Amino acid sequence: MKTITSVAALRQVVSLARTAGKRVGLVPTMGYLHDGHMALVEASRKQCDVTVVSIFVNPTQFGANEDLNTYPRDFPSDERLCRDAGVAIVFAPDNKEVYPEGFDTCVESGELAKPLCGGFRPGHFRGVATVVCKLFNMVQPDAAFFGQKDFQQCAVVRRMTRDLNLPVEVVTLPTVREPDGLAMSSRNRYLSEQDRRRAVTISRALFAAQDEFRSGTRDVQKLIAVAELHLQTVDRLQYLELVDSETLKPAESPLRRSSALCVAAYIGSTRLIDNVTMELIVS
Repeated sequence: MKTITSVAALRQVVSLARTAGKRVGLVPTMGYLHDGHMALVEASRKQCDVTVVSIFVNPTQFGANEDLNTYPRDFPSDERLCRDAGVAIVFAPDNKEVYPEGFDTCVESGELAKPLCGGFRPGHFRGVATVVCKLFNMVQPDAAFFGQKDFQQCAVVRRMTRDLNLPVEVVTLPTVREPDGLAMSSRNRYLSEQDRRRAVTISRALFAAQDEFRSGTRDVQKLIAVAELHLQTVDRLQYLELVDSETLKPAESPLRRSSALCVAAYIGSTRLIDNVTMELIVS
């Protein structure tokens, strides 16, 4: 495994792989890797010959009062996990490599960036779209792998890739969860032992609504209400919305298109997001 910090060195290594006819996969991360990230690595290794894991805590997707400075980091552990998983390249640039002096160009997402997290984190998806676009240009992968936990991020990246004609296959994998159902997230480490026990109510709320959907309910407000019943113990519910899976606009009742029930809630001072999909087969 190679650990590379410069774009020039990365392109040289990737170019050699491409010349040899190898398929390149990218797993973009902000580090502090867990089993969710490693599931993306496993998928990349199955579908590609060379897997690149980028590790970069992207400053442009954090707001002024968010956790950029305290975001968990453990690069030695990340390297070890990648090496053990058969990753070919860890790309770990610093801020100046990604955003050189005078940097003044951003990718601005449109309607998909406005609802859900976009309504509470101004500029977040501009930072996400910009850094992912830059990583696609730096790594030049054939495929890139993302987790469904970040449902809106996946939608923004897919649309950006299509709209800008980027030659990358965007692969979304199901959310990886703890045994009790909590979605795996690097931010889970912020939770106290007591808060960790309460955090599982988020996934239980989503699963309850999903079960109601599977039993035949198609009324949007009833599905949301089922989830709300399980969210009484969160400290602050930022949003709970059932949205169209493609447009992220509020789902119409009764449901006639595949949708996603998305939530952002605070447990203590920790903001957690999660979602479940409600798939409809349209004949």
